Amino acid sequence: MLSACIPAPSGPRTASRPPAARPAPPPAPLTSWQPSAVAANAAEIDATRYIVRPGDTLSGIARNTGASISAIADANNIAPPYIIRPGQVLDIPAGRYHEVQRGETGIAIARTYGVDWSEVATLNRLEEPFILRAGQRILLPSTRAVASMTREQRAAAFDLDIDDIVTGGEPALAENEQATPPIRTAQQVLPADAAVRSPANFAGQFGWPLTGRILSPFGRGAEGQRNNGLNIGAVRGTPVLASADGVVLYAGDEIQVHGGLILLNHGDGWITAYANMEDLQVARGQRVERGQVIARASDTGQVDQPQLHFEIRRNRQPVDPALHLPDLS
Repeated sequence: MLSACIPAPSGPRTASRPPAARPAPPPAPLTSWQPSAVAANAAEIDATRYIVRPGDTLSGIARNTGASISAIADANNIAPPYIIRPGQVLDIPAGRYHEVQRGETGIAIARTYGVDWSEVATLNRLEEPFILRAGQRILLPSTRAVASMTREQRAAAFDLDIDDIVTGGEPALAENEQATPPIRTAQQVLPADAAVRSPANFAGQFGWPLTGRILSPFGRGAEGQRNNGLNIGAVRGTPVLASADGVVLYAGDEIQVHGGLILLNHGDGWITAYANMEDLQVARGQRVERGQVIARASDTGQVDQPQLHFEIRRNRQPVDPALHLPDLS
């Protein structure tokens, strides 16, 4: 063979290696909601009364009268499963109602009408999993109430906060459509119109997402400002761990004060929030396990040193994380 006639080199030979391939950058964070187009179909109805006929259901009466199921139920002290009987006289409350279309998010609906979504969610007594349904009617503030809003109130209606994303970030599904099971990795892309299935249950056992000096405890500070969680000092780049098993509701940076933000849904009304981070490593709809690295501590958002802002919420209300975390002493 020709290669046998070539003399071996006199000195040591170093194999020429191609440069090592750079690892692929992590995927860009996927936001929890999409600013989908919303048809402004809201209609104001007057207060009326309705006499229940054989075969009527509360949902059918809501469709016929233009009111929402929850508004009729509240006006008549009817509790789930909303049993009504022929001959019963129902008060149909006056109000301004928007009929939800598939794919619409609560946030986008509220922005269409220039109102605060958290107020709308409270007005309609929405509950977990906070997934709207096509054909559902949502009670909105009246046109008179909107017209009387100050300039500051109008601007605030377009600000996002954690509660907005928790209660209004998922796209509406068809009436009998099932929510999408969680995805396994951040490399999978969840369709923008997919609503994520909430975890079935949660025992309420949390772990520390990282350990460090508490810069600011839960509650009202000396200057009157309220902290809805704990601010934990950290070296920039310190891994942030999921406090418990859950599903990612949001991973992005659209809330300026929080910078890089991740929200995890643990089921049974439990939510954890992790803010002021960089290198977000999870995506909306992804299932995560307790202790899994989800991001790294940083100084994104409105903070002046690397840290983690950490919250635990139960049924939309912030609770003191220190009461639900193991003792480190």
